[in-house]
Amino acid sequence: MSTTSTEWKAVDRDVSRIEPQIEIDGSQGEGGGQSLRTALALSVITQRPLAVRNIRAKRPKPGLMRQHLACVHAAQAISDAQVSPVAVGATELHFAPRALRAGEYEFPISGAGSSMLVLQTVLPALLLAHGESVVRLSGGTHNPMAPNYHFVERAFAPLVARLGARVDMELRRFGFYPAGGGEVQVHIVPAVGALQPFDLLARGDLQHVVAEAVCAAVPKAVATRELDELARLTGWDRSAMQQLPARQHEGPGNILLATLYYTHVTELFSCLGAHGVSSETVARNLCQQMRDYQKKPEAAVGAHLADQLVLLLALAVWQSGKRAAFSCSEVTEHLRSNMDVIQQFLPLRISIETASAPVVHIALA
Repeated sequence: MSTTSTEWKAVDRDVSRIEPQIEIDGSQGEGGGQSLRTALALSVITQRPLAVRNIRAKRPKPGLMRQHLACVHAAQAISDAQVSPVAVGATELHFAPRALRAGEYEFPISGAGSSMLVLQTVLPALLLAHGESVVRLSGGTHNPMAPNYHFVERAFAPLVARLGARVDMELRRFGFYPAGGGEVQVHIVPAVGALQPFDLLARGDLQHVVAEAVCAAVPKAVATRELDELARLTGWDRSAMQQLPARQHEGPGNILLATLYYTHVTELFSCLGAHGVSSETVARNLCQQMRDYQKKPEAAVGAHLADQLVLLLALAVWQSGKRAAFSCSEVTEHLRSNMDVIQQFLPLRISIETASAPVVHIALA
């Protein structure tokens, strides 16, 4: 890990005074890594010391895995934090940030740990820095159980732009599980002044769709069959579907992507290929994800995007004092866990209105 940076204090107050420590029980809510990542981001932003216990208590292998350890080290790098000794398997963490630093960073993850989860940890804080940042990540770019590069670029980054900031992303090399080795560069440009919250209560009309498949060190016939089946199931124009280029040493790996561009939001659905799983099954699994979202037309965002949007809007509400709301297809444990952690750090009230599609309201407490 290497850094060059410009120091900036995260909030306009005297950070030299002692702040009460925030304590997070990692066994609560979803019981995985989401609470840890959100807590690290908010600790850096608010300069509040953090203690986490029972890290990932509900997972088959509790404690920090390599990618979670990378998140801790990344948060430490951008904030000059003091961190208790931690290693893979650790179930407790003490984290005390000193000052948020905008600058250039490199965050490598050995193996195929998700580089996008590391980005998810540092991005919220760097959006509030007084200066632009460049973050270079290496590791997994398209992982199971984690947002992939294309989801972050196409679905998440446009929402950052609506806040008044900007995230420009470049995929330099695919990194599929379990080989890893992917490379991503991210240019983060904070907003001029405070982040500006917004309401996102409707997705609007479907403007167009894009279907793509990637095969790296995997026979291209796999992608052809996936796209053929996707066209059959959806009725989409097969001639408009494409295989994204990937060099053979970027795998082995395969993923099928469907991007749905609505008036007010973009959603991306994906399914990774796996040994012993037919191309047709991959396409059917992807279609099921889309149908679950499309059968709730009142919802603006899907479950995965909701997890990430709630933190963005919470920061904007906290900075601006204005309210925000969004509708989502379902309320997951990840979303509830994020809400709980956010309200421990920030003076906000986050509530869920039960309607045809759940609506999350965010306001100053």
